[in-house]
Amino acid sequence: MTVSQIPEAVRRPRSGTPTSALRSKGVPRTSITARRHRAFYLFTSPWIIGFLLLTVGPMAYALWLSFTTFDGISPHWSFVGFDNYRELLSDPVTWDSLSRAGVFALTSVPLSIVAGLGLAVLVNRPIRARGLWRTLLYLPAVVPPVGAGLVFKTLFNRDSGAANGVLNLAGIDAVAWLDDPYARYVILMAVLWGAGNVMIISLAGLQDVPRELHEAARIDGASAWRTFRSITVPLLSPVLLFQAVTGMIASVQTIMPLLIAPNPTPAGVTAIPQTNYMYMMHVFAEYFALGRYGYASALLWVLFVLILIATGLIFKLTSGVVFYNVDPEAKK
Repeated sequence: MTVSQIPEAVRRPRSGTPTSALRSKGVPRTSITARRHRAFYLFTSPWIIGFLLLTVGPMAYALWLSFTTFDGISPHWSFVGFDNYRELLSDPVTWDSLSRAGVFALTSVPLSIVAGLGLAVLVNRPIRARGLWRTLLYLPAVVPPVGAGLVFKTLFNRDSGAANGVLNLAGIDAVAWLDDPYARYVILMAVLWGAGNVMIISLAGLQDVPRELHEAARIDGASAWRTFRSITVPLLSPVLLFQAVTGMIASVQTIMPLLIAPNPTPAGVTAIPQTNYMYMMHVFAEYFALGRYGYASALLWVLFVLILIATGLIFKLTSGVVFYNVDPEAKK
């Protein structure tokens, strides 16, 4: 086929963008902008509606409840202003549970990040059946928290658990894993068991690191550890920052202590081992065991504010050590 045989509509180059084409037809600029705005809100409307109804609405309702004595059942309640907030600030149980949640976050988040990054480095290497290993290591992360709690509750049961079965084979007496002081370690093991979620995100970050930098480092005689510390980790710093923030938020809201408790009911929440009685357990007890909806809502709003402050501090403290390929504050 010669050039002359090609239809003119195909040979003629397309000129301009769809916007310029509309303008050439006499469509006003304001009409084009309005169409774009309508398309944007049309496609984002499901998320916007869900966010308003399922997030903003319940948060506003909880904020209103925090100023009342509502118990969830009785129609007789009163508006008490900031009394619930004053009470929680003077409640030693609140501060003790909050400190345990903070210690748990400071312990579990670094451990999960290190474990996930280590697994990502291993499965990023050219090993046999690499896809299978990635799948197997990621599978625990997709197990629902309730299922994971039941698994660990069964494994570490004092009378019939597999953990004590192994100890008995070695001639060691059974250990009450779900009681103090071992209960905290069971929670940490449950967190590390789900490190596949951190692994998959770190793996995506590792595959985005330019190979040319590693090759240049090897040519310069840098060791594998020096290359990892000086090249890989700085380029992964935005991923690690994301994992630190999301991990902190998830860890202070964990309900795993309740799931592995001997009696995971509203009446049994107060029997949770002291080391596992963290902030969300206190909230659960106030909501469902004691029926203090107003006070529990105040606890949740205080936690929300503390998470905002902690997130801001993390971003502030890491602003000089997080490397972005593109400046996140650059104006477009």
